[in-house]
Amino acid sequence: MRQGAKAAVISAVAVAMLAGGGYGAYALFGSGGSSAAAGPKQRTVVAEPPSPELAATGEKEFLDAWAKGDLDAASKATDDPATALAALTAFRDKVKPSALTLTPGAAATPAAFASATAGPSGAPTAKPSGSPSPGAPASAAPSAAATPTGQVMMNFKSKVEFAGTTNVWQYTGYAGMVKMSDGKAAVHWAPTVIHPHLGPGETITTQPVFNPPTKVTDRKGQSLANLHSLDQIVKVFQSGTSAGDPADAGTGVVITNDAGKGKPEPLFTVVDPKPGKPFKLTIDATLQAAAEKAVNDGNAKANKGAGLVAIEPSTGNILAIAGAPLGGYNIGLLGATAPGSTMKIITATGLLESGLDTTSTMPCPETFTTGQTYKNDFKGDHLDNTLMQDFTVSCNTAFIKQGLTSMQSGQLAKVAQDVYGIGTPWKIAPGISTVDGSVPGPGQTKDETAGEFMGQGKVLMNPLAMASVAATVESGQFKQPILVEGQQQVQAARQLSPDVLSKLRAMMHSVVTDPSGTATPVMGGISGTQFGGKTGTAETTPNAPTNSWFTGYRDNLAVCAEVLQGGFGADTAAPAVAEVLKVGNAG
Repeated sequence: MRQGAKAAVISAVAVAMLAGGGYGAYALFGSGGSSAAAGPKQRTVVAEPPSPELAATGEKEFLDAWAKGDLDAASKATDDPATALAALTAFRDKVKPSALTLTPGAAATPAAFASATAGPSGAPTAKPSGSPSPGAPASAAPSAAATPTGQVMMNFKSKVEFAGTTNVWQYTGYAGMVKMSDGKAAVHWAPTVIHPHLGPGETITTQPVFNPPTKVTDRKGQSLANLHSLDQIVKVFQSGTSAGDPADAGTGVVITNDAGKGKPEPLFTVVDPKPGKPFKLTIDATLQAAAEKAVNDGNAKANKGAGLVAIEPSTGNILAIAGAPLGGYNIGLLGATAPGSTMKIITATGLLESGLDTTSTMPCPETFTTGQTYKNDFKGDHLDNTLMQDFTVSCNTAFIKQGLTSMQSGQLAKVAQDVYGIGTPWKIAPGISTVDGSVPGPGQTKDETAGEFMGQGKVLMNPLAMASVAATVESGQFKQPILVEGQQQVQAARQLSPDVLSKLRAMMHSVVTDPSGTATPVMGGISGTQFGGKTGTAETTPNAPTNSWFTGYRDNLAVCAEVLQGGFGADTAAPAVAEVLKVGNAG
């Protein structure tokens, strides 16, 4: 069905489909039991097709019962009563028609049925449901076996009425009729009996629908037209009908995928939505403009791509999404690369929760070997370092050595998910795709685990995920990032304890203010009640320049940038984040 259509009337040529033999009989039980002595006599589908008159009689029996609401009788007029009853009940409960008029039609050609089941692109949207193997009970029918060869396809007219509206939904339905061993014809059950576009693993239901917005704006109503990193996102909402103010919603009949894949297919508008009006995203146009300039500046060094995401920690609202070059894939939302030492925020959380203090001695040797030899971005042994100092200067070897000593297998992944929401699927807005961050669980090798403590190994992140990590430290509580206010936000299992939170904030503050901090020179001149960050330098491809990362926060604004092949974290990513943090979140 085309979107916005109020009726789907599909014409069919009245020609009987009388196929040849070869379809074996199978058992169909009534509701009374499985033996002849204990209940109704079992009947089977036979290879012989029903005559046109018999097929028409069987179709009328089914349609009359369905239209009257006698779903038990309607289901018993099929070759799979249990499945039919469940589907007919779901249609009644989810679509909620106030009246249903079903008028028997005539025999239909395979071509007519194929056309009716095809989507807008011409490809089939529904596959025939299965028939059981010869002699098997109907309850054992597989869901995707071949359609019976002895089937006569019939069409019918469906008229669906709804309470509170004059909109009437009309469409042509199809029912394949098979002959039973008792001499009667029954409907061969398939989801397409409900509607030609309905297939296995799908549900027909109603949901709110909206008129497309007149324009898409930032949180203050400002235009986003000249902020080109958002062009594709704006396009989704400009043409979208699945999101808006609930007060403006209408009601539509749609087909949805039970696994949540793809967009719902609109079939009919029950209640017309109100006229479209401007649609607000959580984006802040001022910050977005600063972010776009920042990623362009950051990308200038290697020109391999850069992405930046800014979040409001108190709400999870996404304030900016920028990428360079324009037209490339959205690194900020769709990237999946090693985050380098920005991951030490999560590792440090695990170490603090394992009993370490910021003043605990945590030796920083020049190298550390677990099979693979790890080193730092600076020379020499610093064996008297504390956890605070190691975080400030980003000592890889200290974090690996202490992580292997203090943290259990899988603990890093558990902290990431329970505290920071990493590993739980996020949905930032209808129709907008993102890639979730991931941290491997238990069962990694010692080398893989070692690398993961410093953001290498199999850890995969993007600026959206790592901006959220910084936002969680800033606010003290995970708020799943969203692009539309009111979007459902998943919850983290727990919050950081006040003690661990204050220590993390102190460590991240040291990175951007201590003379030895990896980002202090870049962040000069920036201050705030809450101000902190973490650099990251990530290796991805052997002998290729490293990716530059930085994530940080300043007073209810968290920002993360990744610059592909941008060098050290302080080289390109940190300056990009600094540009946005200087603008600040004016609310």
